[in-house]
Amino acid sequence: MNRKLLTVIVYGTMLLSHSLASLAQGSDAATHVSESEIMSALQGITNLPDQQVRTVDVGGGMNIAIGVLHRGATSTDEGEGISSIAHHNIIEVYYVLSGSGILVTGGEVKREREVPAASEIVRELVGPSVVRTIVGGESVVISEGDAVIIPAGISHGFSKILDSITYLSIRVDPDQVLPAGYTHPLIK
Repeated sequence: MNRKLLTVIVYGTMLLSHSLASLAQGSDAATHVSESEIMSALQGITNLPDQQVRTVDVGGGMNIAIGVLHRGATSTDEGEGISSIAHHNIIEVYYVLSGSGILVTGGEVKREREVPAASEIVRELVGPSVVRTIVGGESVVISEGDAVIIPAGISHGFSKILDSITYLSIRVDPDQVLPAGYTHPLIK
């Protein structure tokens, strides 16, 4: 992992931890999300590669959500542009559970369209977002054990996934656009 990325992850995690610690003082209990709950949500992947496991109000006007994503093999001709998404309100922290891929962030926007407000993606997963075709940007290979912090508004998508990639997405929701108290329907 390059030094710049490691530095961003370390400082970003420290800042996020400090912010969450001060905000969470208003909540009255910790929330445990078990491996079995994450795996149950992962089994629910059908039409969307992204499943929200839980969304929790942590106090101080902020929600934190945990999602799990699985994506199969892809390859994009970067000259044509990379399909990406940017969330207006949500900060994401990816933690790769298995597999690897080339994640592209930033870049020049060639085309974009808002994700419909009534869609499941907006209502339950990531809040108001825009789908973009981007060219350029920063490409980094992410694989098992890696973490990436993606600020709100930053385009992000995969240019290549060799076999598959499965990762957690911890979603910081400072505007509470996601439904607090949400639990994936397959979790018993």
